[in-house]
Amino acid sequence: MIPGATAASFLLVVILGAMSPGPDFVVVTRSALTGGRRAGIAAGAGIALGVFAWVVAIAFGVAAVLTASAVAFTVVKLVGAGYLVVLGVRAWLAVRRGEYRDLGETQAPKPKGAGAAFRQGLLTNLLNPKVAVYFLALLPQFLPADGSTPQTLELAAIATAGTVLWFVTLAVVVGALRRFFASGRVRRGLDAVMGTLLVTLGVRVAVEAA
Repeated sequence: MIPGATAASFLLVVILGAMSPGPDFVVVTRSALTGGRRAGIAAGAGIALGVFAWVVAIAFGVAAVLTASAVAFTVVKLVGAGYLVVLGVRAWLAVRRGEYRDLGETQAPKPKGAGAAFRQGLLTNLLNPKVAVYFLALLPQFLPADGSTPQTLELAAIATAGTVLWFVTLAVVVGALRRFFASGRVRRGLDAVMGTLLVTLGVRVAVEAA
């Protein structure tokens, strides 16, 4: 059992790490802007599941093998980079099509579903091996010298909870602000910005992996 003070400290570090700008942040923000609070929360839940999967992989040594293999690590990074670029290009294509109407119009396009947002969040996180590196470095700081697999899984649950807490908060805030982005022109501009951010992140990851 992880001591309460240690668990609280780990939770705080996880939340602070989740708050740092990156692909997860952009995906949740865009999901909440285009699909509303529910889609944003779903994307955050997908990211949290990805975090849980990475920490479980660490508990069973899978992530250690991945980070030890330069080829496997690079392949995962490149696939992840490609996925980010695809998401960014999709946003650009939406801008090009110009299918934006003011919210509330009867012919407004159907917003992104929670299922699609969840999958985007999950894949964005799972295809980012830096998450594995981050937790491989972080977990030993909070595990006792004789740390067991159950204790690692306990930290995985805490990491998942912290990730959910932050991204649900982010989705709720962005979803509440969505009413201020009711203009189709404004949402078109936001898609252009979000698409550019996603493509930029993808290209940066690919360059780092090269």
